[in-house]
Amino acid sequence: MGITREEELNAEALKEVAKKMLIAARTAPKARGEDNLVLALMEGDEIKKVSNRMKEIAAEYDMAFFTRDAENILTAPVVFLIGTKIKPMALKKCGMCGFENCAEKEKHPKHPCAYNTGDLGIALGSAVSVATNHRVDNRIMYTIGQAVMDLNLLGDDVKFVHGIPLSATGKNPFFDREPKK
Repeated sequence: MGITREEELNAEALKEVAKKMLIAARTAPKARGEDNLVLALMEGDEIKKVSNRMKEIAAEYDMAFFTRDAENILTAPVVFLIGTKIKPMALKKCGMCGFENCAEKEKHPKHPCAYNTGDLGIALGSAVSVATNHRVDNRIMYTIGQAVMDLNLLGDDVKFVHGIPLSATGKNPFFDREPKK
């Protein structure tokens, strides 16, 4: 039998929680039952690649908090990724996106549909609730999503992405961080 130390189990346990987060996000309610979410888990070299892109964004746009977050995610064995495609609901009357209806919105494919982004928010809440229920440290980061989109890791049709790094250490590394501009 022997002894198995926590360090040997930590990354695998976090990955198991991340898999449950995938299920929670996938089964979260969606407008009209239309599922436009794209979900993935990121580990190892992919995290480093995204971290490097985040540092480039920080330098390019003079946004130091991207560097802070880039360093932060290197402490995470796994990062949960969640994004959405932009597909209107084909409603004759809505206007929540700022256009008269979905047909008018379709003429502006880069403009978000309120329902797609709303569904993304609901799924994010479902996912982080799973992490929290398992006492896993986490934080929703749009900075990760920006780098993931720049690197086209989830595909051309995914227009909004957030990342959630996961950790199980003595102190949550994603809070009480050095403030950055």
